[in-house]
Amino acid sequence: MSKFDALFEDEDDIFGGSPKSKYWDISNQISKDLMQDEFDDVIMRLAVMEKMLMKIHDEEMLDGIIKNYYYENTDEIEVLKKSMYMELAGKLIYRLAD
Repeated sequence: MSKFDALFEDEDDIFGGSPKSKYWDISNQISKDLMQDEFDDVIMRLAVMEKMLMKIHDEEMLDGIIKNYYYENTDEIEVLKKSMYMELAGKLIYRLAD
């Protein structure tokens, strides 16, 4: 269970949109430098995860493995994506407060 599951029960009423749309609303309101810094952090995390997976799986097969995993676990991945959007939006708001 995701730490943000309760927030998604009725996303249109709570957020006036989905976690994805709220993230982009917030990201469009912050400075370009801050957005680039946060995006770089996401890319770094993605690169680390991909490098870790390549220790187990062949690089050429990795895209297929990821796509197959998504199709087999779509509901769980979609819930996780919502949680990640909320976490990233929270980081942006926190950085604005600094």
